[in-house]
Formats: sequence, C-alpha cells, structure tokens
Amino acid sequence: MNIILKSAKVINVESKHNGTKQDILISEGKITKIGNSISQKHAKIIDIKNLHVSTGWFDSSVSFGEPGYEERETLLNGADVASKSGFTDLLLNPSTKPVLDNQTDISFIKSKSSNSSCNIHPIGALTLKSESKHLAELYDMKNSGAVGFYDFKKPILNSNLLKTALLYSQSFDSVIMSFPQDNSIAKGGLVNEGLISVNYGIKGIPNFAEEIQIARDLHILEYTGGKLHIPTISTKKSLELIKKAKSKGLNVTCSVAVHNIIFNDKKLKDFDTRFKVLPPLREEKDRLALVKGVKSGIIDMVTSDHFPIDLENKKTDIGSAKYGTIGLESLFGSLLSLFDLNKTIEILTRGREIFNIEKPEFKIGNKASLALFTINDYEFSKTDILSKSKNSAFLGMKMKGKAVGVINENMVTINE
Repeated sequence: MNIILKSAKVINVESKHNGTKQDILISEGKITKIGNSISQKHAKIIDIKNLHVSTGWFDSSVSFGEPGYEERETLLNGADVASKSGFTDLLLNPSTKPVLDNQTDISFIKSKSSNSSCNIHPIGALTLKSESKHLAELYDMKNSGAVGFYDFKKPILNSNLLKTALLYSQSFDSVIMSFPQDNSIAKGGLVNEGLISVNYGIKGIPNFAEEIQIARDLHILEYTGGKLHIPTISTKKSLELIKKAKSKGLNVTCSVAVHNIIFNDKKLKDFDTRFKVLPPLREEKDRLALVKGVKSGIIDMVTSDHFPIDLENKKTDIGSAKYGTIGLESLFGSLLSLFDLNKTIEILTRGREIFNIEKPEFKIGNKASLALFTINDYEFSKTDILSKSKNSAFLGMKMKGKAVGVINENMVTINE
C-alpha cells in the first residue's frame, strides 16, 4: 500500500526538513521519499488544508474500561480515539474489573488491540487485585507484553513490598510505578487542602500526603536500585525531591497530568465535578513550578491521564463523584496554550525509552509512525469528544491546534 501526504509541514527539530512543507511517500509501511512534489500510481492521497506532521505521539497514562467497565469505554473505541487524537503509542492502565494482574489478562489486551493504528502497551497491576498485599505475576506478565507494573491510583501501602518489587524487577529490566499518595494522610480528602477546601468546609488532601510518599519511595530506591516511575506528581516540593534524586544518580522518572499544569484549585469553587481529579488540582504556585519542571525536563512526560467515567458516577455531588477526566482529544490543543509548537511536539514524543518502547524516527527508510494535525484557533466542545464518556475538564477551553489522526506503518486513521 502506498500513501502520499501532500504539502505537510514537518515539525521535527531533529530533521533537516523541520519547518518546511513536504510531500511524504509511505510504501509498505515505511517512509520512502520526502520531497516537494511526489506522485505515485494507485497511492492513497491525504491532502488536508494546513496539514502538519510529526513523529507519532506517546501517552504514558491512559485508562479505558474494558474488561468490566465497557459502559465507560471499550478497548477498540478507546484505541480509535487515541489514533484520531494523534497517538501511535500509549500505556494502558490496569484500571479494569478485574484488574490486569496476570499473563492471561495482558495477552487479552495485546490480542484484542493488535489491529489498532495505536500501539497499546499494557501496564500490569503490581499487586494481586491491586490490594497492596502480594506481588502479582510480574515476570509472566512481562513475557506476555506488560511494559511496567502499577496499582493505578493506589499507593503501595507496604514499604517492604516496594523494596521487593524494585529488587525483583531488575532481573528482567522492568519499571515499577508507585502512586504518590499516603492514604493515612489523604483519607477522606476530596480536593486540594487550601483556601477552597477551608472556605467551603471540604476535607482536603494536603501537599505533604504526596511528598511524604515520594520521599519514602526515593529512600527505598536508593537502597535497592532498579527503575522507579512516579506518575502524575502535583506539587512543587515533589518536583524538588525528584530533582534531587536524579542529581544523585537514582533511576527515577516522573510524569504530570496535563490538567495539573493547565488548571489550579480555584476551578473547584463552583463544585464542578469535571475538575475533581487525583491527585487534585493544586495552588497556582504548584502549577507554575510544574510547568517549569516540564520545560527543564525534570518532569519526563506530560500525560492526558485519560480516565473515562460514566455520567452516573461523574455528574453528581462533589462527595460522590469519582475522580478523573478524559484528555486524549484535548492534550495537544491544551499543551499549545502553554508551549510553542516545537516544544509541544517534543513533549508529546518523549518518554518511550523509559518503558523500552522503540522511539520512531522521521527519516527515509524508517517505519512510518506519524501524527497528523492542524494549527487553528477553536473552542473545545462536546463535538470534539470522541470517547464514550464525556467527562472532560477542557470543555470551553480556547485551543490553538487539533489532531487529525495517525499513520502507523500501513494503517491510516483520520478523524473525518
């Protein structure tokens, strides 16, 4: 199969074509020619006004629902949403029912998503049933395709369990992920502990509930070695702790959810449950520090932390509503509100190597892994939501860019 992208502006700082408009020929799943004007018989032509192209994007924290929560999102529709949102690779959280804690579960995800134009890389649960009592079948899940291990949004309660996991995982070179929250401190908290929680009499989650857990985890990592990833940090102090650990040579990485660098806790003043997320939206000083952390690279990845929630469990009172927002469809456009285009694409394409996922390169002879997008001003609305669930914190936000789709080898998915 031959595919030609017509007059696409290349955004790739590592390419000599960066910033130029090019025709791109893809044959048998590989980039075979880049030039000013390319023609080929029997080729599929993609000619879109204001088309831009970069290497395919990567998201390190995505939840769908299947198996168990198909009313929120199915695996195939979720993968289609990701593709139409510019992603050629994503990490899928074990936020299912039952959780993905054995090799059969991992094999199911790999098999069912094998024909998607977005590569789904499953994360296995770290502990059986994500109960933080006994380690799950880590080695077997690794052999079935799991690229890391994580009890999604649940802290590792037992310090010795984390120590054992970090030691054991070194024998098969895998990543242990630890959610940064001490539940004994955060228990019962709904939003950030600050002026909003105090003024409205809502129990808050203090910053140090996150920071004390990170400090513990880093002490354990220093003792054991291994690879530790801390997903979705939210405070300035957390960033400082990780920066110090990296300077000491510890193999620690981290991510931030995009909503934690776009919004602060003032969004909760009207009890809008779309902004009830975990970790919670913090104060402005934390948000600004996190933005700087992304720019400097101390924060390794920005994730959508895409988490579909059905209407019944989201559009309710602040106490009953579940945590989470969807974000695949809006990640690109929201990042452009903070960073220039080159930096936005750099952010969207980094982090694969942490999980031993091949990083695509934009050059002739290489496998085609391309994100397609346009640059235009618009307001993100319900018509832009492709997910089954509609719990987006970004509705009404002014955006500057929109994903069109992807080309991943011979597979083309475009949001018509």
